[in-house]
Amino acid sequence: IPATLCLAVAVAALLPSASARRSQDLHCGACRALVDELEWEIAQVDPRKTIQMGSFRINPDGSQSVVEVPYARSEAHLTELLEHVCEKMKEYGEKVDPSTHRKSYVRVISHDGTKMDLSGVKIDGDVTSSLKFACESIAEEYEDELIEFLSHEADNVKDRLCSKRTDLCDHALHIPHDEL
Repeated sequence: IPATLCLAVAVAALLPSASARRSQDLHCGACRALVDELEWEIAQVDPRKTIQMGSFRINPDGSQSVVEVPYARSEAHLTELLEHVCEKMKEYGEKVDPSTHRKSYVRVISHDGTKMDLSGVKIDGDVTSSLKFACESIAEEYEDELIEFLSHEADNVKDRLCSKRTDLCDHALHIPHDEL
């Protein structure tokens, strides 16, 4: 009985760390997928499209303080994207690294219709609903940061936002940059 008790205690001690790692993998994956999807959506907007920003009030001299800014990275467009971007998580699956057992999330439906390598990718409703929920939580909690980072063209937004600013991926600075 003492050996069985020791085994039970050892297993119980490992469960919280496995659960915490699973949660960290999920939130990191959701953050990275969210940024990928937002960057893809931004890239789809005609760069010549603009939106008027500023005050629509008339100044004493009769002029208005209105400027035109590129629509793709405008706060209005980014806010609109954040409202529905997490629906795209249904187009993702879960992939487990065989050596580290860390989970990552990969697109299972390409944007352009090209065939994708889905070997080792788990696709099911639990994965997509968990990923969507994590995505929505991140989009809500970090809305200001997402808008701040994406309103300016920047390099490595995924690493800067998901790892450095939010610590959602503090373990993941070594994750390769995937392209959509």
